[in-house]
Amino acid sequence: MSADRIGRQRRKTKETEINLILNLDGSGEAQIDTGIGFFDHMLDGFARHGFFDLDVEVKGDLIVDTHHTIEDTGIVLGNTIRYALKDKRGIKRYGSCILPMDETLVLCAIDLSGRPYFCFEGEFTAERVGYMETEMVREFFYAISYAAGMNLHMKILSGTNNHHMIEGLFKSFGRALDEATMRDPRIKDIMSTKGSL
Repeated sequence: MSADRIGRQRRKTKETEINLILNLDGSGEAQIDTGIGFFDHMLDGFARHGFFDLDVEVKGDLIVDTHHTIEDTGIVLGNTIRYALKDKRGIKRYGSCILPMDETLVLCAIDLSGRPYFCFEGEFTAERVGYMETEMVREFFYAISYAAGMNLHMKILSGTNNHHMIEGLFKSFGRALDEATMRDPRIKDIMSTKGSL
């Protein structure tokens, strides 16, 4: 088992330029600059509660809107997760979290199966929080699930405050991913009857 579970990805298109480094075995340290303050805050919560070290720098076409910046960051983060996990030997594979945040309760469940699937249930009552469109929350996690090859289920079980609902989703995703990527000494190979993920 390699001790180095660090992924580095760079992606440049006509719409965005992204540099991202992720250490799955970090301490929750984050340096984030996407140009969208609320999105930076959410990514910081993901890193801190997942104990991931995350370095993200994004230059996007924010003069258009936040769509390309947020979606492309999800693609790059998903690719980086997949790269950092390598052959997934020794990891738990599954992770889940039910997270309360004041009046809000959210659920996140992950299977690092290599088969992408995304299910999202929840409604927002505001068009944006800060400068981030709330409809981009779903797009961000969809992009991660497909780029990482991850089965990802997320549900807002209850809540009225849009900030709390979104923050709960990011934090629960961090905690569930931490559990799924965690090494278990009882797992000597790959947690699959197929022998690969």
